[in-house]
Amino acid sequence: MARPRQFDPDEVLDRSMRQFWERGYRDTSVDDLVRATGVRPGSLYNAFHGGKRELFMGSLERYSKLVVPEKMGALEEPGASVAEVRAYFDGLVSDLLSPEGRMGCLMVNSTVELAAEDSEVARVVRGHMTRLERNATQALRNAQRHGEIPAHINPAAKAIQLMATAMGLMVVGKTNPGREVLETIVRTAFADLL
Repeated sequence: MARPRQFDPDEVLDRSMRQFWERGYRDTSVDDLVRATGVRPGSLYNAFHGGKRELFMGSLERYSKLVVPEKMGALEEPGASVAEVRAYFDGLVSDLLSPEGRMGCLMVNSTVELAAEDSEVARVVRGHMTRLERNATQALRNAQRHGEIPAHINPAAKAIQLMATAMGLMVVGKTNPGREVLETIVRTAFADLL
């Protein structure tokens, strides 16, 4: 008779997510996951049959549900406008100025590390980018409707450019370039919205 689980799978995913976020997929070993979660290897594999890979994919999903909304803030609200897009970027800059924030974004880190060679990771990350672009597009459309940004701006194209800039900002931020460099990147990205 199988023994009942002695751990919370969501907590295991949270701790695994943190490991992958800090170290990346390749540099996180099963031993690292066992140490981080406090769950024995056999129990880990019984709960997550795909092992490290399943924990990683589950971590991406968990990150998308728990961390991304916190980072996006009011940008996900239907009434968001250009101020919320800018607030998203200002939040990224603030995050990137701290050692913990320089871990970056698990989605961006996974893009750099795996997306070119792993179609499943690429699909998840593309879904993340689509979500960001959709919210930014809607916010810019709202801003245009309220006369906050010029009428000649294409909201969808600008949203794509801004979210690509956000991903680049998170990569550059890992090098700890300082506030001035990060703010220059953001200011330049928003220059045509004035």
